[in-house]
Amino acid sequence: MNLSINPARYAPYLLGVLRIVTAFLFMQHGTAKLFGFPHVDMFKGLKLLSLLGAAGVLEIFGGALLLVGFLTRPTAFVLSGMMAVAYFMAHFPKGALPILNQGESAVLFCFIFLFLTATGPGRFAVDRS
Repeated sequence: MNLSINPARYAPYLLGVLRIVTAFLFMQHGTAKLFGFPHVDMFKGLKLLSLLGAAGVLEIFGGALLLVGFLTRPTAFVLSGMMAVAYFMAHFPKGALPILNQGESAVLFCFIFLFLTATGPGRFAVDRS
């Protein structure tokens, strides 16, 4: 009787959970921008046809695709690039270190999306590419 536990067998499930939780958190940025929920003062009066408006659309629709695990690799690739651009446009000019320029979430989203581009969606996905 083999009683050893193989943690690697849980990797696809944990990858799926990482994808779902990341997508849920990412979508909140889009809903805050476009729908005012949750309310974030800096997004009040945001125009849909603006750079932040376009980001909000990508955050909602890209996040939804990742949430269900559909077209995960190409969506994650696009969102990774979006977050790299966001970091260098909005955060990096305030200082190089993410802890000092409030860019930690942009960097984390960027690299989690890059990771999902390489690994695919894991479990609990519409398409398990």
